[in-house]
Amino acid sequence: QVQLVESGGGLVQAGGSLRLSCAASGSIFSFNVMGWYRQAPGKQRELVAAISSAGSTNYADSVKGRFTISRDNAKNTVYLQMSSLKPEDTAVYYCNTKWSRGSRDYDYWGQGTQVTVSS
Repeated sequence: QVQLVESGGGLVQAGGSLRLSCAASGSIFSFNVMGWYRQAPGKQRELVAAISSAGSTNYADSVKGRFTISRDNAKNTVYLQMSSLKPEDTAVYYCNTKWSRGSRDYDYWGQGTQVTVSS
C-alpha cells in the first residue's frame, strides 16, 4: 500500500508564491515518476509538472518559468515551488506517483490540497 500526503496549499495573492510538498510512504518502487496535477472547478484534471527518479522534468506550458518541481529520493518527497501565481492557477492540486513493474502498472494519488490565488 502506498500513501501520498500533500501539504502547503492555501490562499495567496496574485504574484505570490507557495510551496507544495508531498510525502510518499509504503511499498514504493525506486524507479518512479512523481508529479503534480490540478483540477479547477468544472475542468478536467491536468498535469502540472512531473519528475522522474533520475531527475528528468516535464511541465505544462502554462506553468513553465513559474513553477519548479523537485524531489528528495531519500525522503520519497516531491515539491512544487510555485511563483508568480495567477488566479487561473486556482485549483485542487493532487500529488501522484506511478511506475511499471513487470506487466503491471501502479498509480497512486494523494487526497489533494487547495490552492487559491486571489486577484
